[in-house]
Amino acid sequence: MTGAHSRLHCRVVRVPDDLVPDGLWERIAPLLPPRPSRRHRYPGRLPADGRAALRGSVYVLRKNVSWRYVPAERTGCSGVTAWQRLRDWTEADVWPRLREVLLAELRKAGLLARDDAAIDGSHISALKGGLTPDLRRSTARGRAAGTT
Repeated sequence: MTGAHSRLHCRVVRVPDDLVPDGLWERIAPLLPPRPSRRHRYPGRLPADGRAALRGSVYVLRKNVSWRYVPAERTGCSGVTAWQRLRDWTEADVWPRLREVLLAELRKAGLLARDDAAIDGSHISALKGGLTPDLRRSTARGRAAGTT
């Protein structure tokens, strides 16, 4: 081969599955929305594998690093790709469905102890009747009254 073709080469990278074990991936994969089809003209890059994107997200959670520090050789995709896919999955309501699937499995196996449950305000809707308007901090438009 000569010219540009001689510079083309493919590198196969084997990524360890310790971040997303097979059993976990088998539960999550059916809940993920399908990737949109590629354009026929100027199709661009092949999209990253969903499992690689999930590996990137798990890496960020485990290592407590910024998305830009996700090593593509360890996860199979860049941190930006993992973040974009996480955003897409969040918009598609994947996580509440996954939570229900996992809770159903735990209940069925008898591993869900209600004594160990914790209620977080981000998961439970607040009751109406919070602070009265007089006690709330002002977020109204316009200038605040002078205090001097």
